[in-house]
Amino acid sequence: MQFLVFILTFPFLWVISILPFRIFYWFSDFIYLIVYYIIGYRKKTVKENLALALPHLSDKERLVIEKKSYHHLCDMFLEMIKTMTISADEMNKRFVVTNIELVKEYENKGKSTVLLASHYASWEWLLSINQKTKFKGIGVYKKIANKYFDKLIRDIRSKYNAELVETKKAIPLMAENQKNGILSMYGLASDQSPKLNRAFHWDKFMGVEVPVHTGAEMLAKKYDLNVLFVKVKKVKRGFYEATFVPITDNPRSIPDFEITNTFLREVEKQIMEAPEYYFWTHKRWKHKR
Repeated sequence: MQFLVFILTFPFLWVISILPFRIFYWFSDFIYLIVYYIIGYRKKTVKENLALALPHLSDKERLVIEKKSYHHLCDMFLEMIKTMTISADEMNKRFVVTNIELVKEYENKGKSTVLLASHYASWEWLLSINQKTKFKGIGVYKKIANKYFDKLIRDIRSKYNAELVETKKAIPLMAENQKNGILSMYGLASDQSPKLNRAFHWDKFMGVEVPVHTGAEMLAKKYDLNVLFVKVKKVKRGFYEATFVPITDNPRSIPDFEITNTFLREVEKQIMEAPEYYFWTHKRWKHKR
């Protein structure tokens, strides 16, 4: 059944990926109407999240952000599909890194790097930075149940020679790379909610105390890795800018959880600048106190 679903869906996805951008975004507008007005995908969750995170805004202001966030969600999902056939030149034009020289500096330090990202703007096209660095790019991701779609997602996200590794396999891979002297950049989107039985630290995120992922900090300290945050900005529809923000090149000298807290403050700044580009459909605040 999984294969049948895949072979019926794949041609449709491929056709979407080759659409000219103007038609491509018209199609995204159409998908938005279905997702928001007909299906109402996770609208309750989005409304609750916005009320928790942005209580200073009026209902009317939050509704504007809500609708814009669904528009962006549809754009971003389709942009992931677009990656199947987009050229490297077109990608470089649409996803610009403003300070790649900082990554070059980190390459010269002779240590691997943890790249902390958030579910904001475009984390899918972020993987294209792998063509601009000597680091071996590795993205940590959650495996999809349908093995055929999982392979498709891995192929799409690995287009620029980035390697995807399941969360549970990340630590053994890091250990192996450290042992063999393979300088790598490990990308982790660490702003989602962890399972309560794996929550070692709580902090306020957008004013609400929640459990937070500390795995990236733990690994940075264990293997003495540089830590960078990547801030992605949506310039206009279909165009993004990524800026690297240094957090530390000596993680073992930083008090416990300070790296994680610094990361969360950076994510908050992103959200406050343009909240419509955050991934509000995720139940980020399902555990709170």
